[in-house]
Amino acid sequence: MATQKISKAPLTDQDIAIVRIAPEASFKNKAYDALKEAILKMDIYASPEPVMLDERALSEHLGVSRTPIREAIAMLEQDGFVKTVPRRGIVVVRKTKTEIVDMIRAWAALESMAARLITTTARKKDISALRNFFKDFNKDRLPQDHIEEYSKANIAFHQALISLSESPVLVDMTNDILLHVRGYRQLTIGRTDRTAVSLPEHLAIIEALEERDTELAEKRARDHTLGLATYVETHGQEIFT
Repeated sequence: MATQKISKAPLTDQDIAIVRIAPEASFKNKAYDALKEAILKMDIYASPEPVMLDERALSEHLGVSRTPIREAIAMLEQDGFVKTVPRRGIVVVRKTKTEIVDMIRAWAALESMAARLITTTARKKDISALRNFFKDFNKDRLPQDHIEEYSKANIAFHQALISLSESPVLVDMTNDILLHVRGYRQLTIGRTDRTAVSLPEHLAIIEALEERDTELAEKRARDHTLGLATYVETHGQEIFT
């Protein structure tokens, strides 16, 4: 018995449920991504003065019309990154002390989970590489004598912990609060009482990770960041004074 050959008609436009992407929509999304990335890199807590965004300057800088800029700003406002203030313009949102403390506590939970994952999945050489962030600091070269340099190492270390967990979910969750937690880490790290405990605590976390002591690494990572939350809760009002 001969096999019957079945032929298929070519797909028509009606068969494919694809909506053409409008150029404006593409520009809007690209503007949103560019502006969000720029905001996340800002140090919005370095000064008590608000960080303002200029729609016209953004349009010129990104090389697009003001329409996708306005649409991107609306998306960022919905996400809580900016807000439009009547007669003033677009301001990057800063959190209150209470909100910051809450965010730091959330970061502590996420980072402690990252530490747990690192002890079970990360390669030995990648864990040991965390020591490189602090290789230039010791009893003869104290962090408090090189605050700007140490502050950068501090932020990079905490970001590396999250990244080393190899958990896309943890990375995504911390990205949204990184702007604010990072800002307050930078503000407080220059205070002697915080700097004095920072380096030993960082090295203790790395030591627990290297030993694959899951419970200890998780606890040290959590307690270290909760210490920042307690500090901000106690001294938050005086940070800008």
